[in-house]
Amino acid sequence: MTGFEATRAWADAQDANDPLRAFRNAFHIPPHAGGDSLYFCGNSLGLQPKSVRTAIEAELADWADLAVEAHFRGRSPWMHYHEYVRDAMALVVGAQPHEVVAMNTLGVNLHLMMVSFYRPTAERPAILMEAGAFPTDRYALESQVRFHGFDPATDLIELTPDGPGGTLSAESIERAIAEHGHRVALIMLPGVQYRTGQVFDLATIVRLGHAQGCKVGFDLAHAVGNLPLALHDSGADFAVWCTYKYLNAGPGAVAGCFVHERHAHADVPRFAGWWGHDKGTRFQMGPQFVPTPGADGWQLSNPPILALAPLRASLDIFTQAGGMPRLVEKSRRLTGYLEWLIRTRLDDTLDVVTPADPLQRGAQLSIRVRAGREAGRDLFGYLEQHGIIGDWREPDVIRLSPTPLYNRFADCLGAVEAIEAWRGTQA
Repeated sequence: MTGFEATRAWADAQDANDPLRAFRNAFHIPPHAGGDSLYFCGNSLGLQPKSVRTAIEAELADWADLAVEAHFRGRSPWMHYHEYVRDAMALVVGAQPHEVVAMNTLGVNLHLMMVSFYRPTAERPAILMEAGAFPTDRYALESQVRFHGFDPATDLIELTPDGPGGTLSAESIERAIAEHGHRVALIMLPGVQYRTGQVFDLATIVRLGHAQGCKVGFDLAHAVGNLPLALHDSGADFAVWCTYKYLNAGPGAVAGCFVHERHAHADVPRFAGWWGHDKGTRFQMGPQFVPTPGADGWQLSNPPILALAPLRASLDIFTQAGGMPRLVEKSRRLTGYLEWLIRTRLDDTLDVVTPADPLQRGAQLSIRVRAGREAGRDLFGYLEQHGIIGDWREPDVIRLSPTPLYNRFADCLGAVEAIEAWRGTQA
């Protein structure tokens, strides 16, 4: 991207002309020193939409006034509450509405999906994943291999980074699938690698995996609300994600799950629960489980209303903003500006780990301090003290994620100016 300028006047002009600028006011920005902090941590916990309090209080009021009858007579009857987020979430992830459901948490959903889609045999026992995966995935995948009586030492195949900054090349993924595919039951990869910020090509991975007879699933925790996803068209068997990062649904919020429509009526093993039973006969309380077609059939329990209300409020903002195409357009320009500032003004101080190609990254930029880990920790502490909120990932990565709904070009410039000030203290 070209045409950037490293001046306050230029950054302010971009923000003044930003068609999405009003949405910043829809969020609570953490205060710092009489003003706003510069919040670059939407990749870890999104900011609170101001509408969340009203959304929760509405459900509390119905609980107080109607009690159990709020399931049927509330302003938003609870019987159908999980359906109120379905269409908007399907648009965010590029799926058919019946392919998505909000339920449980990410780790729970990952295990539920593997009950159905990791079906190892003696000839095909393995799971293919990336080395250095987020611990939720690593622990879940290893425990599933052990649960089925196999050995993670041989049956958990980890892709070793072979690219700059610890990234994975497309060629290495293709080679691994070609080499190991005949004994792989499940390919399980992220949409975005959490430490490096690298984006994976979901459709290509699915095509390669299915050609080898593998099931393919994805952890989209760092991709949902960040990237232009097309889950249905990708052909993935399933995907799971949390909603508290770019989807701003609050700490530990109810998670999301995708099951491709070709499995909508499939007779596959699953851990069944009452709320996954066909809703037309659910209240007949019969002993035989008849799953609801689509992703809803993997639900276990009735939906957590007070946890879904914030997600509903946040997704309303995504809809008002014009959806993912408009957000991604701004995101690429924002992230491109932050990267340009780092490379032009801090090239002797920082390395950018995240791929430079905008199609291979989202909002997140992962950076390393060239002087080493201790200098990196010192910089991270300095930024915190000066109201610039990113996050640290071991062993030596600082993650900064300019989020299009509430970050500004001026924020990017402010962060780089603060790093320059820190560099001055190191002389």
